[in-house]
Amino acid sequence: MAAMLQQGMRSHREQTMASDDYPDWLTAEHRTGTTIMAVEFNGGVVIGADSRTTTGAYIANRVTDKLTPVTDKVFCCRSGSAAATQAIADIAKYHLNFISIEMGEQPLVKTVANVFREVCYGNRDSLTAGIICAGWDKREGGQVFSIPLGGMCVRQPFAIGAVALAMSRDGSSGGIIRLAAIDESGIERRVILGNELPTFYEG
Repeated sequence: MAAMLQQGMRSHREQTMASDDYPDWLTAEHRTGTTIMAVEFNGGVVIGADSRTTTGAYIANRVTDKLTPVTDKVFCCRSGSAAATQAIADIAKYHLNFISIEMGEQPLVKTVANVFREVCYGNRDSLTAGIICAGWDKREGGQVFSIPLGGMCVRQPFAIGAVALAMSRDGSSGGIIRLAAIDESGIERRVILGNELPTFYEG
C-alpha cells in the first residue's frame, strides 16, 4: 500500500513538473540574499530594495532601509553584511564631502561610484558587500553603476531584477519595498507595504 502511494505521488509530481501550466521556476530551490535593483530612464533613475535583514535563519529586521543617500542626488543600494555596507557608505560620504568642498559642487555619479569602488577593492579580502550606485548629475543625467564583490565598477542601464518577484523566490528577502526616483528636480521616495505587493502564483 505504501509503495503504491509513493509511486502515485511520484507520478503526480512528474506530471505536474512536466505540465506547461507549471512554470520551471516553481521547482527551483530557494536562495538567500538581498534584493536590490536600479534602472536608468530618460532623465533619471529608479532604485528599489526589499527591507529584510537576517542573522542566520533569524529575521533581525523587517523594515531596514537599504537605500542610502550619499550625496543630494546619488544613492547606494546595499547588499551583503549590514555592518560592512553601512561602514562603506559612511566612508564614501566622508570622502565625497571633501571632494564637493574642493570642487565647489556636488560630485558626478561616476565619481561617487569610483569612491565606492576604491573602498570595496581596497578591502576586498575582509568585506562582504555588493553595492549599486545610482543617481543623477547635470553632465550625464541618470546613471547606474554596479560594484559587486571584489570592487569592480561597471555602468549598466539596469542592475538586478524586479523586486517583488525576486522577493517571492528568495528566502532571505521580504518585508516591504522601498523605491526612490532620482532626477533633475530631486528625489521622490515611496514605500510599498507588504499587503500592497503584487502576488505571484506559487502552487
